Amino acid sequence: MSLEKKKLLKEKINQRNEIIVLPGVFDALSAKVAENVGFQAIFQTGYGSAASLLGMPDFGFLNAGENIENARRIIRSVDLPVIVDVDTGYGNPLTVWKVVNDLIAYGAAGIFLEDQVWPKRCGHMRGKEVIGVDEYIQKLRAAVTASKNKNFVIVARTDARAPLGFDEAIERGKLYRKEGADVVFVEAPQSEDELREIPKKIDAPLLANMIENGVTPTFSADELKSMGYSMVVFPLSGLYGSTFALKKIFSHLKRNGTTKGCTDMMLDFNEFNELVELQKFMQMEKKYQS
Repeated sequence: MSLEKKKLLKEKINQRNEIIVLPGVFDALSAKVAENVGFQAIFQTGYGSAASLLGMPDFGFLNAGENIENARRIIRSVDLPVIVDVDTGYGNPLTVWKVVNDLIAYGAAGIFLEDQVWPKRCGHMRGKEVIGVDEYIQKLRAAVTASKNKNFVIVARTDARAPLGFDEAIERGKLYRKEGADVVFVEAPQSEDELREIPKKIDAPLLANMIENGVTPTFSADELKSMGYSMVVFPLSGLYGSTFALKKIFSHLKRNGTTKGCTDMMLDFNEFNELVELQKFMQMEKKYQS
Protein backbone atom coordinates (compact mmCIF):
# COMPACT_ATOMS: atom_id res chain seq x y z
CA MET A 1 0.00 0.00 0.00
CA SER A 2 1.40 3.36 -1.01
CA LEU A 3 2.69 5.81 1.58
CA GLU A 4 0.63 8.48 -0.18
CA LYS A 5 -2.62 6.69 0.67
CA LYS A 6 -1.64 6.40 4.33
CA LYS A 7 -0.68 10.07 4.39
CA LEU A 8 -3.98 11.03 2.77
CA LEU A 9 -5.96 9.04 5.33
CA LYS A 10 -4.25 10.79 8.22
CA GLU A 11 -4.75 14.19 6.59
CA LYS A 12 -8.48 13.52 6.15
CA ILE A 13 -8.76 12.54 9.79
CA ASN A 14 -7.00 15.69 10.95
CA GLN A 15 -9.06 17.96 8.71
CA ARG A 16 -12.36 16.57 10.06
CA ASN A 17 -14.19 17.72 6.92
CA GLU A 18 -15.68 14.35 6.06
CA ILE A 19 -16.53 11.10 7.75
CA ILE A 20 -14.44 8.06 6.88
CA VAL A 21 -16.42 4.81 6.71
CA LEU A 22 -14.46 1.69 7.61
CA PRO A 23 -15.95 -1.73 6.83
CA GLY A 24 -14.73 -4.55 9.05
CA VAL A 25 -12.72 -7.26 7.28
CA PHE A 26 -11.46 -10.50 8.77
CA ASP A 27 -9.36 -12.13 6.05
CA ALA A 28 -7.75 -11.38 2.69
CA LEU A 29 -10.89 -12.27 0.74
CA SER A 30 -13.19 -9.95 2.69
CA ALA A 31 -10.56 -7.23 2.24
CA LYS A 32 -10.60 -7.82 -1.54
CA VAL A 33 -14.38 -7.47 -1.57
CA ALA A 34 -14.19 -4.18 0.35
CA GLU A 35 -11.63 -2.86 -2.12
CA ASN A 36 -13.65 -4.09 -5.10
CA VAL A 37 -16.80 -2.20 -4.09
CA GLY A 38 -14.87 1.03 -3.61
CA PHE A 39 -13.99 1.62 0.06
CA GLN A 40 -10.99 3.88 0.61
CA ALA A 41 -9.80 2.30 3.87
CA ILE A 42 -10.63 -0.82 5.90
CA PHE A 43 -10.52 -2.11 9.45
CA GLN A 44 -9.28 -5.54 10.48
CA THR A 45 -11.68 -6.61 13.21
CA GLY A 46 -10.37 -8.63 16.14
CA TYR A 47 -13.84 -10.07 16.71
CA GLY A 48 -13.99 -11.21 13.10
CA SER A 49 -10.41 -12.49 13.14
CA ALA A 50 -11.11 -14.63 16.20
CA ALA A 51 -14.23 -16.01 14.52
CA SER A 52 -12.54 -16.61 11.16
CA LEU A 53 -9.22 -18.02 12.40
CA LEU A 54 -10.38 -19.88 15.50
CA GLY A 55 -14.14 -20.27 15.23
CA MET A 56 -14.27 -18.70 18.69
CA PRO A 57 -15.77 -15.55 20.28
CA ASP A 58 -13.97 -12.27 20.89
CA PHE A 59 -13.10 -13.29 24.43
CA GLY A 60 -9.32 -12.97 24.61
CA PHE A 61 -8.52 -16.18 22.74
CA LEU A 62 -6.77 -14.56 19.75
CA ASN A 63 -3.08 -13.99 20.42
CA ALA A 64 -0.66 -11.42 19.03
CA GLY A 65 1.02 -13.76 16.55
CA GLU A 66 -2.26 -14.95 15.06
CA ASN A 67 -3.65 -11.45 14.76
CA ILE A 68 -0.53 -9.88 13.27
CA GLU A 69 -0.12 -12.70 10.75
CA ASN A 70 -3.72 -12.19 9.69
CA ALA A 71 -3.00 -8.47 9.36
CA ARG A 72 0.01 -9.22 7.15
CA ARG A 73 -2.12 -11.26 4.78
CA ILE A 74 -4.85 -8.65 4.64
CA ILE A 75 -2.43 -5.78 4.05
CA ARG A 76 -0.69 -7.64 1.21
CA SER A 77 -3.97 -8.50 -0.49
CA VAL A 78 -5.15 -4.93 -1.13
CA ASP A 79 -3.92 -1.46 -2.01
CA LEU A 80 -5.84 0.23 0.78
CA PRO A 81 -4.97 1.66 4.20
CA VAL A 82 -5.64 -1.05 6.78
CA ILE A 83 -6.25 -0.16 10.42
CA VAL A 84 -5.69 -3.14 12.70
CA ASP A 85 -7.47 -3.97 15.94
CA VAL A 86 -4.65 -4.92 18.34
CA ASP A 87 -6.92 -5.34 21.37
CA THR A 88 -4.99 -4.29 24.49
CA GLY A 89 -1.56 -4.60 22.84
CA TYR A 90 -1.00 -8.12 24.21
CA GLY A 91 1.09 -7.15 27.19
CA ASN A 92 3.03 -4.16 28.44
CA PRO A 93 4.27 -0.96 26.74
CA LEU A 94 7.23 -2.79 25.20
CA THR A 95 4.88 -5.31 23.65
CA VAL A 96 2.79 -2.48 22.22
CA TRP A 97 5.94 -0.85 20.84
CA LYS A 98 6.89 -4.10 19.08
CA VAL A 99 3.39 -4.72 17.73
CA VAL A 100 3.29 -1.22 16.22
CA ASN A 101 6.75 -1.59 14.69
CA ASP A 102 5.84 -4.97 13.20
CA LEU A 103 2.62 -3.62 11.70
CA ILE A 104 4.38 -0.57 10.27
CA ALA A 105 6.92 -2.89 8.64
CA TYR A 106 4.05 -4.83 7.05
CA GLY A 107 2.44 -1.64 5.77
CA ALA A 108 -0.44 -1.11 8.19
CA ALA A 109 -1.99 2.35 8.35
CA GLY A 110 -2.95 2.33 12.03
CA ILE A 111 -4.26 0.53 15.08
CA PHE A 112 -7.08 0.49 17.60
CA LEU A 113 -5.61 0.18 21.11
CA GLU A 114 -8.01 -0.34 24.01
CA ASP A 115 -7.83 0.04 27.78
CA GLN A 116 -9.51 -3.21 28.81
CA VAL A 117 -8.06 -5.72 31.25
CA TRP A 118 -6.64 -8.77 29.45
CA PRO A 119 -8.13 -11.19 28.57
CA LYS A 120 -10.46 -8.72 26.90
CA ARG A 121 -13.89 -9.25 25.41
CA CYS A 122 -15.99 -7.61 22.73
CA GLY A 123 -16.89 -4.07 23.77
CA HIS A 124 -20.61 -4.83 23.58
CA MET A 125 -20.43 -7.86 25.90
CA ARG A 126 -21.13 -7.77 29.63
CA GLY A 127 -18.44 -8.11 32.30
CA LYS A 128 -15.75 -5.79 30.93
CA GLU A 129 -13.05 -4.30 33.14
CA VAL A 130 -10.54 -1.56 32.35
CA ILE A 131 -6.99 -0.99 33.50
CA GLY A 132 -5.88 2.14 35.32
CA VAL A 133 -5.41 5.34 33.34
CA ASP A 134 -1.68 5.52 34.10
CA GLU A 135 -1.11 1.96 32.89
CA TYR A 136 -2.91 2.62 29.62
CA ILE A 137 -1.11 5.91 29.02
CA GLN A 138 2.24 4.11 29.13
CA LYS A 139 1.01 1.78 26.38
CA LEU A 140 -0.31 4.70 24.37
CA ARG A 141 2.99 6.55 24.70
CA ALA A 142 4.84 3.48 23.47
CA ALA A 143 2.56 3.33 20.42
CA VAL A 144 3.06 7.03 19.71
CA THR A 145 6.84 6.67 20.00
CA ALA A 146 6.92 3.69 17.66
CA SER A 147 4.74 5.41 15.05
CA LYS A 148 6.32 8.86 15.07
CA ASN A 149 6.61 10.39 11.57
CA LYS A 150 5.15 7.25 9.94
CA ASN A 151 1.71 8.56 8.89
CA PHE A 152 0.32 5.95 11.26
CA VAL A 153 -3.09 6.44 12.87
CA ILE A 154 -3.52 5.59 16.55
CA VAL A 155 -7.12 5.18 17.65
CA ALA A 156 -7.28 5.22 21.45
CA ARG A 157 -10.30 3.26 22.63
CA THR A 158 -11.77 3.40 26.10
CA ASP A 159 -14.19 0.77 27.38
CA ALA A 160 -14.78 2.65 30.63
CA ARG A 161 -18.45 3.46 29.89
CA ALA A 162 -19.82 0.13 31.12
CA PRO A 163 -17.70 -0.50 34.25
CA LEU A 164 -17.03 3.08 35.40
CA GLY A 165 -19.69 5.27 33.81
CA PHE A 166 -20.06 7.78 31.00
CA ASP A 167 -18.24 10.66 32.74
CA GLU A 168 -15.14 8.51 33.33
CA ALA A 169 -15.15 7.45 29.68
CA ILE A 170 -15.25 11.10 28.62
CA GLU A 171 -12.37 12.04 30.92
CA ARG A 172 -10.29 9.16 29.62
CA GLY A 173 -11.01 10.18 26.04
CA LYS A 174 -9.81 13.71 26.72
CA LEU A 175 -6.64 12.48 28.37
CA TYR A 176 -5.86 9.97 25.61
CA ARG A 177 -6.09 12.74 23.05
CA LYS A 178 -3.75 14.90 25.11
CA GLU A 179 -1.26 12.03 25.22
CA GLY A 180 -1.06 11.80 21.45
CA ALA A 181 -3.95 9.72 20.13
CA ASP A 182 -4.95 10.69 16.60
CA VAL A 183 -8.54 9.53 17.10
CA VAL A 184 -10.58 8.92 20.25
CA PHE A 185 -13.05 6.05 20.43
CA VAL A 186 -15.48 5.90 23.34
CA GLU A 187 -16.79 2.37 23.04
CA ALA A 188 -20.40 1.34 23.60
CA PRO A 189 -22.32 4.51 24.47
CA GLN A 190 -25.74 3.34 25.54
CA SER A 191 -28.10 5.90 24.01
CA GLU A 192 -28.47 8.47 21.27
CA ASP A 193 -28.00 11.20 23.87
CA GLU A 194 -24.62 9.77 24.86
CA LEU A 195 -23.56 9.48 21.21
CA ARG A 196 -24.41 13.14 20.71
CA GLU A 197 -22.74 14.25 23.94
CA ILE A 198 -19.32 12.75 23.17
CA PRO A 199 -18.43 15.24 20.38
CA LYS A 200 -19.56 18.12 22.58
CA LYS A 201 -17.14 17.12 25.33
CA ILE A 202 -14.07 15.74 23.54
CA ASP A 203 -12.20 17.99 21.11
CA ALA A 204 -10.63 15.40 18.85
CA PRO A 205 -11.33 13.38 15.72
CA LEU A 206 -13.86 10.85 17.02
CA LEU A 207 -14.85 7.37 15.94
CA ALA A 208 -18.24 5.71 16.33
CA ASN A 209 -18.76 1.95 16.30
CA MET A 210 -21.93 0.60 14.71
CA ILE A 211 -22.68 -3.01 15.62
CA GLU A 212 -26.01 -4.38 14.50
CA ASN A 213 -28.09 -5.20 17.60
CA GLY A 214 -25.29 -4.00 19.88
CA VAL A 215 -25.72 -1.73 22.90
CA THR A 216 -25.26 1.48 20.87
CA PRO A 217 -28.07 2.81 18.64
CA THR A 218 -27.24 2.52 14.95
CA PHE A 219 -26.97 5.61 12.73
CA SER A 220 -25.81 6.25 9.19
CA ALA A 221 -22.46 7.80 8.36
CA ASP A 222 -24.12 11.09 7.39
CA GLU A 223 -26.05 11.21 10.66
CA LEU A 224 -22.87 10.58 12.66
CA LYS A 225 -20.99 13.23 10.69
CA SER A 226 -23.68 15.75 11.61
CA MET A 227 -23.16 14.82 15.27
CA GLY A 228 -19.43 15.56 14.98
CA TYR A 229 -17.77 12.19 14.25
CA SER A 230 -14.84 11.86 11.84
CA MET A 231 -14.84 8.09 11.44
CA VAL A 232 -17.32 5.26 11.72
CA VAL A 233 -16.58 1.55 11.70
CA PHE A 234 -19.08 -1.17 10.81
CA PRO A 235 -16.86 -3.97 12.10
CA LEU A 236 -19.15 -6.99 11.96
CA SER A 237 -21.55 -6.34 9.09
CA GLY A 238 -19.49 -8.33 6.59
CA LEU A 239 -18.86 -11.13 9.06
CA TYR A 240 -22.52 -11.48 9.94
CA GLY A 241 -23.62 -11.19 6.32
CA SER A 242 -21.19 -13.80 5.01
CA THR A 243 -22.02 -16.17 7.87
CA PHE A 244 -25.72 -15.76 7.13
CA ALA A 245 -25.15 -16.61 3.46
CA LEU A 246 -22.99 -19.64 4.31
CA LYS A 247 -25.57 -20.96 6.73
CA LYS A 248 -28.39 -20.49 4.21
CA ILE A 249 -26.51 -22.17 1.36
CA PHE A 250 -25.14 -25.06 3.42
CA SER A 251 -28.57 -25.68 4.95
CA HIS A 252 -30.12 -25.74 1.49
CA LEU A 253 -27.42 -28.14 0.27
CA LYS A 254 -27.90 -30.43 3.28
CA ARG A 255 -31.68 -30.56 2.80
CA ASN A 256 -31.74 -30.89 -0.97
CA GLY A 257 -28.41 -32.33 -2.06
CA THR A 258 -28.02 -29.47 -4.52
CA THR A 259 -27.45 -25.72 -4.58
CA LYS A 260 -30.11 -25.16 -7.23
CA GLY A 261 -32.51 -22.60 -5.87
CA CYS A 262 -29.95 -20.54 -3.95
CA THR A 263 -27.38 -19.57 -6.57
CA ASP A 264 -28.73 -16.02 -6.44
CA MET A 265 -26.86 -15.75 -3.11
CA MET A 266 -23.51 -16.57 -4.77
CA LEU A 267 -21.02 -15.10 -7.17
CA ASP A 268 -20.60 -17.40 -10.14
CA PHE A 269 -17.31 -18.97 -11.23
CA ASN A 270 -16.32 -16.14 -13.56
CA GLU A 271 -17.34 -13.36 -11.18
CA PHE A 272 -15.27 -14.84 -8.38
CA ASN A 273 -12.23 -15.31 -10.61
CA GLU A 274 -12.52 -11.66 -11.61
CA LEU A 275 -12.61 -10.61 -7.96
CA VAL A 276 -9.38 -12.46 -7.15
CA GLU A 277 -7.74 -11.16 -10.37
CA LEU A 278 -7.20 -14.51 -12.08
CA GLN A 279 -6.68 -12.86 -15.47
CA LYS A 280 -3.74 -10.83 -14.15
CA PHE A 281 -1.94 -13.96 -13.03
CA MET A 282 -2.75 -15.84 -16.22
CA GLN A 283 -1.13 -12.99 -18.16
CA MET A 284 1.90 -13.16 -15.87
CA GLU A 285 2.12 -16.90 -16.44
CA LYS A 286 2.01 -16.38 -20.21
CA LYS A 287 4.71 -13.73 -20.00
CA TYR A 288 7.12 -16.00 -18.15
CA GLN A 289 6.47 -18.90 -20.53
CA SER A 290 7.56 -16.91 -23.56
